[in-house]
Amino acid sequence: MKKTIAIVLALCCTTISLRTNAQTAKPVRVTTANGILEGSAEGSGISVYKGIPFAAPPVGDLRWKEPQPVQNWTGIRKADQFGNKGMQKPVFGDMGFRAESSSEDCLYLNVWTPAKTGKERLPVLVYFYGGGLIAGDGSEPRYDGESMAKKGIVALTVNYRLGIFGFFSHPELSKESAHQSSGNYGYMDQNAALKWVQQNIAAFGGDPSRVTIAGESAGSISVFAQMASPLSKGLFAGAIGESGAAIYPTLAPVMKAEGESKGEAFAAKIGANSLDALRKIPATELLDVAYKNNMGGATTTVDGYFFPELPVKTFEAGKQAQVPLLAGWNSAEISYQGVLKNAAPTPENYTKAIQDLYKEKSSEVMQLYPGKTDEEVVESATALSSDRFIVYSTWKWADLHRKTGNKPVYRYLFSKSKPAMTESMKGAVPGLAGGFTKGKEGADTQKPIIPKGAPHAFEIEYALGNLHRNKVYAWTADDQKVSDTMLGYFANFVKTGNPNAKGLPNWPEINTGNQTNYINLDINTKAETESNTARYKFLDKEFSK
Repeated sequence: MKKTIAIVLALCCTTISLRTNAQTAKPVRVTTANGILEGSAEGSGISVYKGIPFAAPPVGDLRWKEPQPVQNWTGIRKADQFGNKGMQKPVFGDMGFRAESSSEDCLYLNVWTPAKTGKERLPVLVYFYGGGLIAGDGSEPRYDGESMAKKGIVALTVNYRLGIFGFFSHPELSKESAHQSSGNYGYMDQNAALKWVQQNIAAFGGDPSRVTIAGESAGSISVFAQMASPLSKGLFAGAIGESGAAIYPTLAPVMKAEGESKGEAFAAKIGANSLDALRKIPATELLDVAYKNNMGGATTTVDGYFFPELPVKTFEAGKQAQVPLLAGWNSAEISYQGVLKNAAPTPENYTKAIQDLYKEKSSEVMQLYPGKTDEEVVESATALSSDRFIVYSTWKWADLHRKTGNKPVYRYLFSKSKPAMTESMKGAVPGLAGGFTKGKEGADTQKPIIPKGAPHAFEIEYALGNLHRNKVYAWTADDQKVSDTMLGYFANFVKTGNPNAKGLPNWPEINTGNQTNYINLDINTKAETESNTARYKFLDKEFSK
């Protein structure tokens, strides 16, 4: 049994202490700028603090306002339960939550730390969850920070407002704002969490000068957004993006006037003639009415404050956060149905679909994405569907940062295909991403199409060392091998800004001479040279019009 250690630090004019006893189940305490927290020491030696408030509850008059400071508390605040998840519908079948309830009062974060004192100055990982900016939560087991903490990293997951609660614009909201802006509240929540980290993470043994932000899908888009926003410059030293950047056609922001117009039309449609009336609608009712009136999704805006301009323009001008970037995507992000819809994958159907999409440019597309046989159609239509969905935006992000950034860029392709499901999942079929459909209860409505490769979101458990927390799949030694490699790369990058270390295949920077490099994460992980640049450059012309 280790002795309790009391540490006194001067931080933010607050006395900071960290007491730990990781070999027992006894509580652990830490003093933050807002008060004392009591978490728990796991048998693994990792101390966990759950449900830490980093901003005031955004309820009542604070609905659709910038996150406000947390009120200090007296006494000891328990930090042994996950905070509420944000308001959302059950739209994705691969999500499971450990948070017990949903609420507008959702601005909480969670910390996993291996530190035994507050003097250790360990690297920090702040992870933003995915879910299209309309779903997700920091309590999801796939984001659990224990495995990363075992690598000597202080790991955090952060909640942020979703959907209409996090990304609603209206002229009256802009008018009442000191910055004449509205929308992007969810992004500003993330910014507030990063400020909390700067103020408090040393108390948990973390180094505020060595913070890496990371995320998958909407979380990756959020990392891109934080890199582009002037509000977050200086709050982090590295960035990891797994599939996604806020570049058209992937959840790119619209101009403020368009967002305001959409919000004004929604308010008129539901008969809410003032901000006061909108703010008095109960949260569950607002969520329902938003989905019924085409406002269930998230519309981010160039609001003149969080985003002074389109973020892609910020990157083009080299005004983004100049930090090392590790980014990539999966080999089969979505199935060929993204192009073919419900049509069978035949050359005839594929040719017609391409002609409908690209008109006079269809022959050029057929050269880039050929489909002369059924098998080739499946491969090419999956590639085109994935590129249009999220690959292109991620490629563009990495490409821009290598051109206008002054820090290293590392790119990956995750190719490990799904293993079989466990015996307990008998009768279920794989669905979108890591989800599944079982009887009539599955949340995924798409037919079970399974192209070769790795689907969207399937790399998360591998990257964060959490295969054991997903009971849907019968993980094999090969899966564990890929996870060990990917977790090692990510942990090294968080520590040093470089994923390489002894015992791992060499991962070159994105550019060496005239060739573009990436690491292919699979059973036999290896560096490869890009061969699909012509595809991305074609889409770049199409999407940049």
